[in-house]
Amino acid sequence: MLSQELWLENEKKCAVVRKSKPGRKRQELLAVALGVKVGVKGSFLWPPLKLFACSQISSLVRRAALTHNDNHFNYEKTHNFKVHTFRGPHWCEYCANFMWGLIAQGVRCSDCGLNVHKQCSKHVPNDCQPDLKRIKKVYCCDLTTLVKAHNTQRPMVVDICIREIEARGLKSEGLYRVSGFTEHIEDVKMAFDREISNADERLEAVHEVLMLLPPAHYETLRYLMIHLKKVTMNEKDNFMNAENLGIVFGPTLMRPPEDSTLTTLHDMRYQKLIVQILIENEDVLF
Repeated sequence: MLSQELWLENEKKCAVVRKSKPGRKRQELLAVALGVKVGVKGSFLWPPLKLFACSQISSLVRRAALTHNDNHFNYEKTHNFKVHTFRGPHWCEYCANFMWGLIAQGVRCSDCGLNVHKQCSKHVPNDCQPDLKRIKKVYCCDLTTLVKAHNTQRPMVVDICIREIEARGLKSEGLYRVSGFTEHIEDVKMAFDREISNADERLEAVHEVLMLLPPAHYETLRYLMIHLKKVTMNEKDNFMNAENLGIVFGPTLMRPPEDSTLTTLHDMRYQKLIVQILIENEDVLF
């Protein structure tokens, strides 16, 4: 048990902490990263030193996360460095020295965001841990990058597809021999590339984009979607559902600004999907 004197002394220290300024903890954290001391009354760090300390903290946190993550699969991965122009002062996260110059001061890993000198990039260990926010696609993505970003042993698409086949497709005639419809395959691939996002979040994103349209464009699109929704209500007679209407109206309503055949072909499935979403959710989006 603490004596009364020690208890009183401890209370005084706690009172000092409670009365400290809101920025005190941040100042102390930055000071620790720099290896300097900040007085009890508080002395503020020079702004460039703050930036340097922040870069050091981010680097330390990144390394610590890799070291202490017990669930992390130890696949070695090299960094995907690309020349980068930094805005404002930046310090190398490997050697901790300042990055000089106005343009192309260093390189940044496009997978994890590590910022280092070009010379230092040759010495950085192969410990890249990709950030999921930076990985845009499931397909056409480096395998190691994909599994490390999702922190899995295998790509999730492999697990999901095999699980579905073993659950209800093992007795299908011509399994793995008969090809599926190209359009359906592209739709599945696109769904994986979109992370199979939450439907409500997707509608919210579409609505935000609609709000950016000029009033005349918005009103015309709204009126057309109301009409097309009525068309789908008679699907039994006209055989035109939202997907079919998306195929018809997609290239017209979502025509790319450039008359490129390759671009048009590549965007067709996205055009169809957007128009389909607009028709199916016309009462919510408009």
